[in-house]
Amino acid sequence: MKRALVTGGSGAIGDAICRRLAADGMHVIVHANRNLDSAGELCEELIRQGYSAQAVRFDVTDLAECESTLEALAEEAPIQVVINNAGIHDDAVFPGMNPQQWHGVIDVSLNGFFNVTKPLVMPMIRTRWGRIVNITSIAGITGNRGQTNYAAAKGALHAAGKSLALELASRGITVNSVAPGIIESPMIAKAFDRESISRLVPMKRAGRPEEVAGLVGYLASEEAAYVTGQVISINGGMI
Repeated sequence: MKRALVTGGSGAIGDAICRRLAADGMHVIVHANRNLDSAGELCEELIRQGYSAQAVRFDVTDLAECESTLEALAEEAPIQVVINNAGIHDDAVFPGMNPQQWHGVIDVSLNGFFNVTKPLVMPMIRTRWGRIVNITSIAGITGNRGQTNYAAAKGALHAAGKSLALELASRGITVNSVAPGIIESPMIAKAFDRESISRLVPMKRAGRPEEVAGLVGYLASEEAAYVTGQVISINGGMI
């Protein structure tokens, strides 16, 4: 049974990804930092349904904590699927953006990618099979007003993923990015009303977390062995 780590696994998209990977027969490690209770509840539900899961807590911005936690997990068995889903928003127009807003968003999305993925790459290489999927955003492709920090972090993940894909391609390891547009979540419900979504999205609706998870499930599968170094948008035709 392949083992998959999903960072930010207790959020709307992370939850759906965990459920999809569990249904695909993987042992799912549901990561949380502040919401460990939610991650634990998800694991309990998955286990009741006959799947395999466990919850883990660490701060993706703390390299030492990531290394110690993930190296211990990898000693049990290699983690061959890594879904870098953890991310935060801290929006402000650039002239009013303070250093904490800039560094905080970069630290979770971009430095978190390094801190989480780095300790797991060598064990993955030794198995000569792996899937790394970075959950990014349409903002990393088009930019977005008030999200210079967020767009910078997600755009950098696109470039990092492409570069890492080149390094790992000969080892049977793929690296891809999934860039969602407007996806249903409590945060989106506060930011966009139905009229705004209809105006912005050609499909006239927000995407569902399960639709993002379906794409991630494919990229994490055997069938996606020849797909690497890609940024795949899922946005209802916005771009």
